[in-house]
Amino acid sequence: MGEEQRSGGRTASPGPPGPAAQSGHPDRDRWNARYGGGFVPSFDPHRLVVQALSLGLPDGPVADLACGPSGSALLAASTGREVTAVDVSDVALRLLGQEATRLGLTDMITLVEADLTSWRPPEKSFSLVLCTGYWDRELFPPAAQAVIPGGLLGWEAFTDAARRVRPRLCADWSLSPGEPASVLPPGFEVLAELDLPDDENGDKRRLLARRGTD
Repeated sequence: MGEEQRSGGRTASPGPPGPAAQSGHPDRDRWNARYGGGFVPSFDPHRLVVQALSLGLPDGPVADLACGPSGSALLAASTGREVTAVDVSDVALRLLGQEATRLGLTDMITLVEADLTSWRPPEKSFSLVLCTGYWDRELFPPAAQAVIPGGLLGWEAFTDAARRVRPRLCADWSLSPGEPASVLPPGFEVLAELDLPDDENGDKRRLLARRGTD
């Protein structure tokens, strides 16, 4: 399928495994290989979650989509918020779960192994929905609708310009001009939108938007 991007499957709590838990899922296998062996995660939180938490959020949980071994999920959980962390890689989720245990945050983080091409968050369920390093035009609208009134949506992904240095990056996995702000559902206010030029790793765009309370 070309250049890798993260997709995001199975819950760590009891329950049957989802499709991504079955052997042969290409994204799961690819990311498991990336996170296997001697990979050492930094668990540094993304700047978007730091910014979002500093702006004030209504009461409610946080969703971290395509999370990987996420420092963002750990930071949100450390503030007392329940976190749903979603990824296709069971290896990434295991690393995250081990760090959550070490920090005493196990009860605050629900690990969900799921393919984000099919998994959808429930509507109006999260005070913050965060996704960094992944883009899917079919996922973005329901992810935005999962934000509760007054809550925040934070997103970062490669732009079309990144394909100059990442020629294998699929067009469907990169932001077109104006995205993601141009495809926000009605009722969202863009608080910050930032282009991040990078001639070595590929250009990205970052968005932070708040859902209105009406």
